Amino acid sequence: MALVPYENQTSLPGLSKLHESSATFHFAKHQIHIRQDWKRLGVAAVVWDAAVVLCTFLELGSIALEGSCAVELGAGTGLVGIVAALLGAKVTITDREPAVEFLESNVQANLPLDFQARTKVTELTWGEGLDRFKPGGYDLVLGADIVYLEETFPDLLKTLEYLSSERTVILLSCRIRYERDQDFLKMLQQGFTVEEVHYEPERDVHIYKAQKRRVKEDL
Repeated sequence: MALVPYENQTSLPGLSKLHESSATFHFAKHQIHIRQDWKRLGVAAVVWDAAVVLCTFLELGSIALEGSCAVELGAGTGLVGIVAALLGAKVTITDREPAVEFLESNVQANLPLDFQARTKVTELTWGEGLDRFKPGGYDLVLGADIVYLEETFPDLLKTLEYLSSERTVILLSCRIRYERDQDFLKMLQQGFTVEEVHYEPERDVHIYKAQKRRVKEDL
């Protein structure tokens, strides 16, 4: 999950920007200052391209956010959840316990108090303690660069299944780095309809939209 480093991470292009202490973005008519901390939390504490591309996609308005109930998985720095909140969603922003304090600091630093009132930061380890969340209780599930560790795929799928209803829209923003990433999409298709809704060639980032299959589709 978010706290586990990528393979051969030192050879990643543009790695130097990930070691900067902060990054600044402009979304939803707000300037957002994101604190980064690679040395302490690794990949969980830096902004990846997939998050930026997903924020841009959300800002385009293809998905109705105003008044919606959203949850972000593997949020890391919290950028996507912050932008979703600024665009009008009620957002639960989650990551594993070691990253929660860092995540919450970014949320508090970037959301006005009235937005913070409808935003919650909480721990979620995929596949564990799901009964703390309402089953199928979200209009939107967001994930940026959370598909990369094969051993997490069963728990990620279990979590998506639990949080989603047939009306839930799942947006996954990612690069397809390895064959296993394609394998995850095939696994996802067993219970969800999956379509690519956006591709950013400059950053080589895909956004996939998934929705739980209706029971009658499986009969």
